[in-house]
Amino acid sequence: MRSNQVKQGLERAPHRSLFYAMGYTAADLSRPLIGIVNSANEIVPGHIHLDRIAAGVKAGVYSAGGLPVEFSTIGVCDGIAMGHQGMKYSLASREIIADSVEAMVQAHGFDALVFIPNCDKITPGMLMAAARLDLPSIFISGGPMLAGEHRGEKVDLSKVFEAVGAVKADRMTEEELHELEQSACPGCGSCAGMFTANSMNCMTEALGMALPGNGTIPAVMAGRLRLARESGRKIMHLWERDLKPSTIMTSRTLENALAVDMALGCSTNTLLHLLAVAFELHVPLELDAINTISARTPQLCSLSPAGPDHIEHLDKAGGVMAVMRELARGNLIDPGLITVTGETVEKNISYAAAPDGKIIHTLEAPYRPQGGLAVLFGNLAPQGAVVKQGAVDPAMQKRQLRARVFNGEESAVEAILAGKIEAGDVIVIRYEGPQGGPGMREMLAPTSAVAGMGLDKEVALITDGRFSGATRGAAIGHISPEAMEGGPLALVEEGDQILIDIPGRRLDLDLPTEILETRRAALELPPPPVTRGYLRRYAAQVASAGEGAVLK
Repeated sequence: MRSNQVKQGLERAPHRSLFYAMGYTAADLSRPLIGIVNSANEIVPGHIHLDRIAAGVKAGVYSAGGLPVEFSTIGVCDGIAMGHQGMKYSLASREIIADSVEAMVQAHGFDALVFIPNCDKITPGMLMAAARLDLPSIFISGGPMLAGEHRGEKVDLSKVFEAVGAVKADRMTEEELHELEQSACPGCGSCAGMFTANSMNCMTEALGMALPGNGTIPAVMAGRLRLARESGRKIMHLWERDLKPSTIMTSRTLENALAVDMALGCSTNTLLHLLAVAFELHVPLELDAINTISARTPQLCSLSPAGPDHIEHLDKAGGVMAVMRELARGNLIDPGLITVTGETVEKNISYAAAPDGKIIHTLEAPYRPQGGLAVLFGNLAPQGAVVKQGAVDPAMQKRQLRARVFNGEESAVEAILAGKIEAGDVIVIRYEGPQGGPGMREMLAPTSAVAGMGLDKEVALITDGRFSGATRGAAIGHISPEAMEGGPLALVEEGDQILIDIPGRRLDLDLPTEILETRRAALELPPPPVTRGYLRRYAAQVASAGEGAVLK
């Protein structure tokens, strides 16, 4: 046992004494030491209930012969952090999570790990840690929130963000907004749509690192607690077999996950995080390959914000395993890969339901013939940009638009809410990338304001920052290289014509090369936005979005 380095032998008497001080017994110390990595806190709705999940996991571990030992990580609520300086810390927190797990595990000699994440950056941060440490590991998330109900319609958090713009445009009263904000999020769990948190928990299932149901069983259901107990028992089987993340998460597994990503219509942030996980695994993953997988994989689901249904509906229709079963039928995933169940994907999906034709479409009648995400290239994004094409109106798939340029999110939101943005505009928000933000803020406030004002079929947004999974419309993010690196986005001026061609995978500034070279020669970058603290260190070390925004 790896943990013997901290609990066996004459020289470890002082170490055992410290274990005894915490109430552990000699019999306990004969068991494998299983780390329970719990991100519970009282500020994130998706994490408020994770102590109950941890209790189930620990019961499962102990009953199967292990010694469960719990420790914590931080977690940022993207919704609460949205629209102000707090969002600068969201993506940056991913690296803290991965690093803190590494520190705790290496310092204390754990034999295996059960990760309990739920929301946006916590799940990918823990996946990065699992890949880096390469100890037997399993994931059990806190599960999705149920959708709310407002005047007979199923709603979620994205509707509240959009309602702010609707009030500004006199399309909704403040009284109705107040009513909506109290009903949109009815209880604990990760926000109910196919936003980043639920996207990544579905990805964890597709990566083979979680049991079937991890991405979709609602937080408030007893099935979630049963899954927690089973995950606790299962980690002991993984430890006995020495089945590690490096065996489960291979290049083929990443391709499986990307195919599921495309079929589900996940958040654009999944690409950022899968690139980071691939980096930790030392497995190559290129943006061009993502387009190849998107081109051959139809979108089978269209959940909020692109459609009216929510994760609870996907769960009732069979969840991720049902989607993977349909993809396997078309030879779009590799069914022979091993998972934390101890069985192959083929075995796992053999129990799954067939597509219902409503929530999960068939390969013959998909929502879209191509996947939900696309990577664009061009003179404005030489290293790529990402769009959730499944949530873009057909009228906005290919457009030439007039640039309205803003050096930061706040000034863009102010202009939108003041009615200064018109049909035919493309809102350019720059100096919000990993370095320039720093922290690559999500732009849910401006996209929601545009949608709430009824302009999402006439106005696009592009940025070197990110867009929330709750975003819909022509929102193109992750533009690389970013403006703070002197990328082409820094050269755009008010009134320039920008060409968006999502089917053609292009994003271009319609200007001759010589004009761009003249502007580059005169370019003066702004000073660093922060001069102290973690964000200063983060900005100095972070790579581009095209590389997953990992630390160099």
